[in-house]
Amino acid sequence: MLREGQVRIPSGCAISGMIDKSGRRFCGEDIIKSIAVMHDRSNGLGGGFAAYGIYPQYKDYYALHVFFDSTAVRRDCEAFFERHFDIINLSKIPTRKMKEITDEPYIWRYFVTPLPSKLTDSQLDEREFVARCVFRVNTQYDGAYVFSSGKNMGVFKAVGFPEDVGRFYRLEEYEGWCFTAHGRYPTNTPGWWGGAHPFALLDYAVVHNGEISSYDANRRAIEMYGYKCTLQTDTEVITYIVDYLHRKKGLTLPEISSVIAAPFWQTIQRMPQAERETLEYLRVMFAPQLITGPFSILVGHEGGLMALNDRLKLRSMVVGEQGNMTYIASEEAAIRVIAPQLESVWAPKGGEPVIVEVEHGN
Repeated sequence: MLREGQVRIPSGCAISGMIDKSGRRFCGEDIIKSIAVMHDRSNGLGGGFAAYGIYPQYKDYYALHVFFDSTAVRRDCEAFFERHFDIINLSKIPTRKMKEITDEPYIWRYFVTPLPSKLTDSQLDEREFVARCVFRVNTQYDGAYVFSSGKNMGVFKAVGFPEDVGRFYRLEEYEGWCFTAHGRYPTNTPGWWGGAHPFALLDYAVVHNGEISSYDANRRAIEMYGYKCTLQTDTEVITYIVDYLHRKKGLTLPEISSVIAAPFWQTIQRMPQAERETLEYLRVMFAPQLITGPFSILVGHEGGLMALNDRLKLRSMVVGEQGNMTYIASEEAAIRVIAPQLESVWAPKGGEPVIVEVEHGN
């Protein structure tokens, strides 16, 4: 029997991200190389990527990536799509057969736009309409799961080590201005295709290293606003919190970081009056969205990338810069393997966001 000290237990999962601030598109080869360096942080039960700027020819349409368990549920789900959307294009997502990736579901991609009549009748704005349709599929169609729903972006995930998942989806054939990656080491939930990271809603995609001790309180609070947490994993609720605070409440990314990784009250009390009043307001008004427990996250969105540690910095995160490129990863080695001559490299403080805006991401 193995005893404590005889087996290596890594500190959670692996995350990596890279973005070109100028909006220049680059292929997905580097993000695969980066996440592969942190192979030992994963255990083969989940890997995935989010990529932004990869569908320029369909940039005005929502790209729905969907897992299906059967052709029957695919037909039913497509009938739902046809009742609510104009389907511009649909196809299987290209993959390559690999012995490391098994039990794959049917994986399809739909480029859609809401039907004007349905959108008018709903009295919702376009993004809310799409989000509600995603939740309807994921809660009402057993065997169907929409795991990506943004414009000009896509999530690619599976059960397996992340470098194998990247090869499986032929990610090196895509070009985008931002990529994020995740290697999963699940502790509380099983490894299955839908449970792999990133978790996404519309253009928001989150990868996460850590464990959210406030998950149940966060889940109950966010479901009051119409969200449906169906995957029993803490990262899903982080995604919905970011969507709620940014899209629905209009908070800026720095304000969002001050909600989910809020400074301690004693720290706030020592701040200048104007800053103190702002942080007090955010802590009181959005108390249910405070996330506790160790975490480091990357949040991709249509305007760029945000990285954030928990306020005690209980998970590692390193940032490097070279020219227009910003790299963020759990380990510096995952950055150096693709950018050995960095102009700067540092570890952000706990609760201090790193926010990178892209100039021409759309």
